[in-house]
Amino acid sequence: MNEIASLCRTLRQGASVLSNYSAEEKNRGLAAVARALDCCRQEILAANARDVERARAEGMKESLVDRLRLTSDRIDGIIDSINVVIQQTDPVGQVVAGWTTPNGLRIRQQRVPLGVAAIIYESRPNVTVDAFALAYKSGNSILLRGSSSALDSNKALVAVIQSALNQEVDGVRVGVADSIQLACSGSHHEVEEILNATGLIDVVLPRGGAQLIRMVVEKARVPVIETGSGVCHLFVDKDADFQMACAIAENGKLQRPGVCNALETFVVHEAILEEFLPLLESQLAGRCQLRCDRASFPVLKAAAEKAGRPGCVVEASEEDFGYEFLDTIAAVKTVASVDEAIQYINSHNTMHSECIVTRSLDNATKFQQQVDAACVYVNASTRFTDGGEFGFGAELGISTQKLHARGPMGLAALTTTKYFIDGTGQVRS
Repeated sequence: MNEIASLCRTLRQGASVLSNYSAEEKNRGLAAVARALDCCRQEILAANARDVERARAEGMKESLVDRLRLTSDRIDGIIDSINVVIQQTDPVGQVVAGWTTPNGLRIRQQRVPLGVAAIIYESRPNVTVDAFALAYKSGNSILLRGSSSALDSNKALVAVIQSALNQEVDGVRVGVADSIQLACSGSHHEVEEILNATGLIDVVLPRGGAQLIRMVVEKARVPVIETGSGVCHLFVDKDADFQMACAIAENGKLQRPGVCNALETFVVHEAILEEFLPLLESQLAGRCQLRCDRASFPVLKAAAEKAGRPGCVVEASEEDFGYEFLDTIAAVKTVASVDEAIQYINSHNTMHSECIVTRSLDNATKFQQQVDAACVYVNASTRFTDGGEFGFGAELGISTQKLHARGPMGLAALTTTKYFIDGTGQVRS
């Protein structure tokens, strides 16, 4: 029996036990994990420091090192996320719909766990805990397969979680330790085995860059919930509040450039190039390289030279549009109307998160209705596309597909529905 199959069978047993747990019992296990993470933070940080040191030695760029790095504050955030999940309503058992047929059959559609989920993800060790917490509360077991860059961190986190769930209070085990397993050999064969584990894994979620997601979608024989890379756009309309647009551009691009909800392209109405672009250049202050189309380049170049920052503005290539930089780089595209902005964004985005800054209610409504993305913002940063920010406590990822789940995925995304039918002896004529 190969290692992945063995892990999956353990997880199936864990899911079977967990399916009988009440919300109170699941919350008790999650609370034990939160306490254990707090108590063991120094061990976790030491393991993470080894990962960060190795990543830097191997030349990982700093925006991606930031995704990998844990701090005491970030561990506090992870613990807070667990506590939010604890406070949320358990979706398992919720009745979605119910009715009685003319022949007296009582039918109810009810939420149930998916079973065994697997998540394949890059860096970001916080995903390890987020995925576990959501899976556990929704009654699912989870197989984690993180990247080799975060291996020490993930091993430490999973060990803490399993130890916490294995504790006994008055002779009763706190939780179901078999509900979480880590694929940790580092071999790429693990991924192939997970993607081909039909009958063992109910759903797999890829969370990372475009290459990882494409590989999982193309090769998986088990069902996939496709999360998306983030080629996110900000459209600055001709009647936008320029100060607001500059603040949103700065936040969306520079707060954390290496995350999927960061902005990658600024789309600007041609009527405001001369007035708005120098303000944008001043707001970014040389902290971001701007790769400009033909119309925006001379305006931004002149503004940058005047400010003594000529090197931060360059001419764009065609490949810069629709590209996820995950860095302090952004493309600048000029359009003649909101309709052209919508058409451009829909042909270059990854259906993740898009934003318009405008004072026009008509344009805002048109943009939200016609842009094809999981999250469409008016006058707010795309950085809010996050399970925690949406009130979910944590997230499994941002689904960019249209079936089963879309947008930040919380507890309900790990459930399906089942029909329960009660009769009194009815037979079909």
